[in-house]
Amino acid sequence: MERPANTRLRKRTPTKPKPTARPKPKTETAAADEPRLFNRELSWLEFNRRVLDEALNEDQPLLERLKFLSIFSTNLDEFFMIRVSGLKEQLEEGIVDPSPDGMMPADQLSEIGRRLRPMLKKQVTCLQQSVLPELAAAGITIEPYKSLPIKERRKLDKYFRENLFPILTPQSVDSSHPFPYISNLSLNIGIFIEPDRQLTQKNLRHLFRQKRFARIKIPPSVPRLIPISEKKGRFTLIEEVISANARELFPNMKTGEGFLFRVTRDADIEIREDEAGDLMRTLEHELQRRRFRFPVRLEVSSAMPDRMLKVLTEGIGLNDQDVYKIDGFVDIPDLMQLYSLPRPSLKDRPFHPVHPAVLHDKKSVFDAVKKQDILLHHPFTSFTAVTDFLAEAAEDPNVQAIKICLYRTGKDSPIVRSLIRASQLGKQVTAVVELKARFDEENNIEWARRLENEGVHVVYGINALKTHSKVLLVVRRERDKLARYVHIATGNYNPFTAKLYTDLGLITADEEIGADATYLFNFLTGYSQQDTYRRMLVAPLNLRERLSELVRRETTNKRAGKEARIILKANSLTDEDLIDALYEASNAGVEVDLIIRGICSLRPGVPGLSENIRVRSIVGRFLEHSRVFYFKNAGADEVYFGSADWMQRNLDRRVEVVIPILDEEIRDYMRDGFLDVYLRDNVNARVLRPDGTYKKVAQGNSERVDSQAEFVGEDLSF
Repeated sequence: MERPANTRLRKRTPTKPKPTARPKPKTETAAADEPRLFNRELSWLEFNRRVLDEALNEDQPLLERLKFLSIFSTNLDEFFMIRVSGLKEQLEEGIVDPSPDGMMPADQLSEIGRRLRPMLKKQVTCLQQSVLPELAAAGITIEPYKSLPIKERRKLDKYFRENLFPILTPQSVDSSHPFPYISNLSLNIGIFIEPDRQLTQKNLRHLFRQKRFARIKIPPSVPRLIPISEKKGRFTLIEEVISANARELFPNMKTGEGFLFRVTRDADIEIREDEAGDLMRTLEHELQRRRFRFPVRLEVSSAMPDRMLKVLTEGIGLNDQDVYKIDGFVDIPDLMQLYSLPRPSLKDRPFHPVHPAVLHDKKSVFDAVKKQDILLHHPFTSFTAVTDFLAEAAEDPNVQAIKICLYRTGKDSPIVRSLIRASQLGKQVTAVVELKARFDEENNIEWARRLENEGVHVVYGINALKTHSKVLLVVRRERDKLARYVHIATGNYNPFTAKLYTDLGLITADEEIGADATYLFNFLTGYSQQDTYRRMLVAPLNLRERLSELVRRETTNKRAGKEARIILKANSLTDEDLIDALYEASNAGVEVDLIIRGICSLRPGVPGLSENIRVRSIVGRFLEHSRVFYFKNAGADEVYFGSADWMQRNLDRRVEVVIPILDEEIRDYMRDGFLDVYLRDNVNARVLRPDGTYKKVAQGNSERVDSQAEFVGEDLSF
């Protein structure tokens, strides 16, 4: 039996001890036995259900529907690798503390399985009965190997011998061959083999007396879909080609039918940095060990015989609760190979991001920013506005220093190239690289080494905190003084994801924000004790306290008869203290609108608890990623934006930066031209109901409002 390696450096507790909470808000009509909060894990599953709904939407172009089916699966992979593995670890280590909503780990695991299995059935049905047949009608087919003409099968057999056979390593199981290690997320063929008595030599027959299990790992370096002919759009599956040629892998053996299976493993890495010494080396070591972490899920073809399934569950070390039988295509993301086909009619209509006109009119970005703050809204505003700003700073002889926080940068990043160029030209360049960015660890280690080799000063931030803030500081000599220019954003310095995520950025020359940025980098690089900032709200120093104050101020204003309202746009809302503050605001009569894409633990619309709170989620063509916080403030509106969600991890265990919008025109736009559009969306929006389910917003006779489409072509040059 496969034995999971114990690679945990410390116990993974459900949550870090949190600041003492205020008394829970009193409720008059809310049922005492009703939970105040939704379960975090189940709320995330409901978010992924909304992703699946996009795939089920027949109004979507075909390849976009396939894309959403793929996203649904990759989301689940990460969910099992991180969240489900955490629950399993709690069970293993005897942690009996319930989650904030009162559920025990075993109950959460059971409910996850109960909710997920019908969703998986819907996903496979959508693929098999709708998407694939419609793609076939459009000339894109995945054809069974056995149904192909003999000439095409011979061509595929030749492909097997030349491109697959040399790299395949069949592994059988017996007393001298223990059950093989199954790597995380690899796709495998399980097959039974037995001796062909007519062909096996007599002196070898005693070695092969019974049927045995064998595993063939499908090489990840080879495309899952193999072209059948030169005509584009006809494919067959690699596993069918391998299975058809299995006897070449097992000479003189009878081979049965092959069945697919896939294992998901724990992938969380926890490091006690005060005990780790060299963080980079420690992290590299843990990345090597991550591949041997314990299994949490087994996906198998539903046609797999019980005998083979028993071999797998016993060999891998899982039980029936961990098995997910797939009645159709296993590992749907492999089908995204089809998305690269040149079939524009089957995809969303492309659009061209806008480059701010205010930057066209000036020879220098610095000249433009000195006159006004520049708001960027990606992907509708081209990310070249950011890369050009940094490239100009790198070349400008008056720029003295560049400092940046890098969380995720992508491959072949122009951001990194500009930092290296600036260093080569003699500027002082500092990059705070977050090595612990989940699933980007190896990429960030590579960038950190390259930057260091080019003379960039690379630091890894603060012990026990992830640096999640998105800040770029450029220091420029202008006449007899130094001027500071700052770019602050909700999203990463990653040109690729900037085309897929909706994010906000601001380039400003505000002196107080510039001074705060200097203090921030001193905090990150020099462990300064700076805890006072003029404009910035910085977690974990003052962000939680200030957000609580802002919510309570609206509550106080409402009780005093003044104007009060709260609008929050974020990815997730789970922090108990801030949820309690929002409940209190609702009970005071404050109208609260929450635009929460993903996890929302707050229960809206409950009499006596949250009857003045409305929650909606926007799931559309782009991943909603911006975080914006609006407070009416008795008519003196305040708008903030930044990198932080309203989650305990963001407020207490990460370095996050949020800033106020100071420019009046931009502030008015954020209220009336940004948040209001999301609140009027009746195409992508779903409303959260008190029972935890989401309902599509009914259009009725209302004008059709697609928030993401509304922003296409918009120039934010104020």
